[in-house]
Amino acid sequence: MSMRHTFKVASWEIKRNLKNKSFIIGLFLTPLIIALFMIVPNLFNDSDTEAERIDVFIHDELNLLNDLEQAVSENDAVNWQLATTDLDHQSMLQQLETEENMAYIPLTEEVLAEGSLTIYTSETIDDDFSHQTHTLEELIKNYQLEQLDLTAEEQAIISQEIIIGIEDVSNNQTAANKSSTFPETEADFLERLIPGAFAGVILFSIVISGMMIFQSASQEKKDKIAEIILSSITPKELMQGKIIGYFALGIIQVLVWIGLALPVIMWKIDIPIFKYLLTPELIVLLTIAILGYLIFASLFVGLGATIEDISTSGNFQGLVLMLPFIPLMLLGPVLSDPNGIVAQVGSYIPVTAPGILLLRLTMLEDWPVMEIAISIAILVVSVWLIMKLAGKIFQTGILLYGKNATPKEIWKWLRA
Repeated sequence: MSMRHTFKVASWEIKRNLKNKSFIIGLFLTPLIIALFMIVPNLFNDSDTEAERIDVFIHDELNLLNDLEQAVSENDAVNWQLATTDLDHQSMLQQLETEENMAYIPLTEEVLAEGSLTIYTSETIDDDFSHQTHTLEELIKNYQLEQLDLTAEEQAIISQEIIIGIEDVSNNQTAANKSSTFPETEADFLERLIPGAFAGVILFSIVISGMMIFQSASQEKKDKIAEIILSSITPKELMQGKIIGYFALGIIQVLVWIGLALPVIMWKIDIPIFKYLLTPELIVLLTIAILGYLIFASLFVGLGATIEDISTSGNFQGLVLMLPFIPLMLLGPVLSDPNGIVAQVGSYIPVTAPGILLLRLTMLEDWPVMEIAISIAILVVSVWLIMKLAGKIFQTGILLYGKNATPKEIWKWLRA
């Protein structure tokens, strides 16, 4: 009987909000605002436009023109029209004074002897030209190596890039047990990023929906609707129904947002999203997100029952509403060291664990299984304890009219 009433309340909350114009507008307006923040900056970014053509004349004593043409054709960011010139140095400089988007590159023996190459340009030239000239560095370096008459193996050794890795051994783990020194593949990164981002969106959405419980409970108390509702059901059933109802509304929000965003993402990015999303790790991430919601929703519904007028609520209530955003304050330390002391401690504190854990597990290649198990156990116990305490606050506060409850009064209710 108890659960039947609970689901009735949940169903009523869902229907009431889905008929609310403000909720419907926000449902579609939120992803639109996010899209605008992502799209508008790109309107002022010319990085995707085709590079302006530059006429580049080469005095080629080193016979590098063919290699340079190949390098330019393989680089989409470079739009050079290459040509050799037989004009002398002074004539080329005079021609540059009268032309636009033009450059002169003297590839002479002096370049090798002095180790310095000067490129001459017209007064008006593409701003990115200085960055594009790095194409020449590797060509000249390879030419120098060929002149040394080295074997292919010796050239490979000299030109080989040295990869420097940084490894923290403070966890008393041996290098043999760590794979962080080896560069991960794109697939490995996407296997962590996509499920982590999905769980993060769900946590954000349902927590935002959970904050609506605060306003709902407060409004019903102010309008004295709760007194009528509680004549047929218990405060516990009402509270649980609200938590379930707003959880469902959060999931509806996620489905709408994903339905709007997914086609655009799949159109813009050629990645098999579902291949990386539907993994066993997603179950763990979603469990963490749902437990986080239950903690915050319980706090919000209990807090809403203590306030009759939101406009006159005190600093205490405002601080509680800020609890879900505490992980943002720890973003820097967690990003810089996902296994650091701040990240580990944050994983064990109920109000920070959901956000911190999702961030850590998205970044880490090897999941700390024991830490995850302990953190989830703490979250489960916290959900049970906070819902019990919130139930006591809700039961007393929802029928207390005339003023907002003070922290001292709330403490008395908890001890009763």
